[in-house]
Amino acid sequence: MFDLNTLADFSRTHCVSICAFLVPANLVATSVTIALTLLQQSKARVWQSAGTASILALVMLLHVFTWFIIGVVMVPTYVLLWLGTSCLLTNLGMVAYSYNMIHLSKSYARIP
Repeated sequence: MFDLNTLADFSRTHCVSICAFLVPANLVATSVTIALTLLQQSKARVWQSAGTASILALVMLLHVFTWFIIGVVMVPTYVLLWLGTSCLLTNLGMVAYSYNMIHLSKSYARIP
């Protein structure tokens, strides 16, 4: 059976190694999404990149919430919460921006 307590304990026990992976991974994946959007790559590539980056951001948020559950409220938890939230919102914004830019470019192409 799936036990959330065991998963939360694993997350808290290996916090340094999890954060050592998730922080750079979130920054790199979100940067790739921004670059693909600004280079006007296909919507599928932007969605794929944003999906991967959003999963990483959600994992970071879940990791931070395991600390909040046991009552650990420190500056690093808030910094990681801010990083995960800003990466998630940036990825969602890039998907919306790429969607709007494609539709705007198609509508301007029809104007004589």
